[in-house]
Amino acid sequence: MALAAGTVSIAVREIVDNAVMLGVPGAMDAGLAHPLFWGALVVAFVVTLPVNKWMIDRTFERSGVRSAAESRPDTV
Repeated sequence: MALAAGTVSIAVREIVDNAVMLGVPGAMDAGLAHPLFWGALVVAFVVTLPVNKWMIDRTFERSGVRSAAESRPDTV
């Protein structure tokens, strides 16, 4: 399961990163010191976060693991 989750996460990140590289003029020439390079990675990271959260939630649902808030008894 971890291999599949990593593959999906990396695929989404690469698709977004490549789209930014193709869509932003000069992005292909940006080196490691250029803010455009890091900006593209930040955009890809932000887009990948919901995908990762969805995959983690799905894994917990399938395994029957509940969050700490759900497992605590109601006390007043």
